[in-house]
Amino acid sequence: MRCVSGWLCALLVLLVCGVEERAEACSCSPVHPQQAFCNADIGAVLPLTIQSVHGNYFNKVGNYFNKMFKGPDRDIDVIFTAPSSAVCGVTMETNGKKEYLISGKADGSGKMHVTLCDLIMPWESMSATQKKSLSQRYQMGCDCKISRCAAFPCIVSTPEECLWTDWVTEKIIHGRQSDHYACIKRGDGSCAWYRGSAPPKKEFLDNEDP
Repeated sequence: MRCVSGWLCALLVLLVCGVEERAEACSCSPVHPQQAFCNADIGAVLPLTIQSVHGNYFNKVGNYFNKMFKGPDRDIDVIFTAPSSAVCGVTMETNGKKEYLISGKADGSGKMHVTLCDLIMPWESMSATQKKSLSQRYQMGCDCKISRCAAFPCIVSTPEECLWTDWVTEKIIHGRQSDHYACIKRGDGSCAWYRGSAPPKKEFLDNEDP
């Protein structure tokens, strides 16, 4: 049987293959905001309005982008997410008044796909450092590896690694390192945490201790 369109074929595959997934709760490994941003194809700030629902599987939402920090040159027409958190769907206010930082995957045809595992935060709740880091600092460390420390002792295995210790030091996933630090690559290729909203000093990039 031939599918009417590639989109319909993809939707049928998702509906069939997603039966098992819907039986289990969505599960995402904790990641530092910088890591989530680096893993995304798109990072932008926008308000949202619901436009339509297709197949009771994807919610189609869209509006204009107020700020684009990362992504393709072409416009993103719509944003797709699954209909419930059980399949990693995202719930956001869609009255067009609240702005969100949204990161996710692009499919090359003007569409963006987001899940609970992506970096999605109300713009007003983000720290000044996080907002500044979106335009340059996070990108400076995308070649670095951020490793989450779940229990002491934690060991850095390579110079290109930053140890994320919010859980063991503050007993929360997103603490001071998430809110105020970025892992940045320095002149010798090593990586280190950098704090603050000001651009890194030359001395830091030349291996000054953070």
